[in-house]
Formats: sequence, structure tokens, C-alpha cells
Amino acid sequence: MPIYEYKCDDCGTEFEVLVQIEEETTCPLCDGKSLTKKLSTFGISTGSVKPDCAAGCGGGFSSSCGSGMCCG
Repeated sequence: MPIYEYKCDDCGTEFEVLVQIEEETTCPLCDGKSLTKKLSTFGISTGSVKPDCAAGCGGGFSSSCGSGMCCG
């Protein structure tokens, strides 16, 4: 089953839910049915990152390079 991200148009709550094909989704906070499906992203891991690589980014990673690798 896929995981979808939604934003409730009634109360503004953002949430994720596992959805079956024929299943209707409602807001878990207000039970609203007016939902906007958000664009979801996913991530994969291709191996470990060298410690000096993460240090070059101030201890973090950058998604701005587009490759999923660290910025250093």
C-alpha cells in the first residue's frame, strides 16, 4: 500500500496515511473530507558517508546538489 501525504483544506492539518486503492481518506483531526494531496518525495541510501564529507557541510547534508550526496 502506498503512503500518501495530505493537507486538510478545512483545518490545515498535514498528515500521512497508508491508502488502499478504493479507500476514502479523511482528516484525523477534524474528520474533514476536503483534502489536497501533497507532492511526496522518497529517499534511498546508496552507502555510508565518509565522516570528513559530513563535516564539510557543517555536519549535515545538502539536497541542493541534486545527487543525494553530501555537499562537501
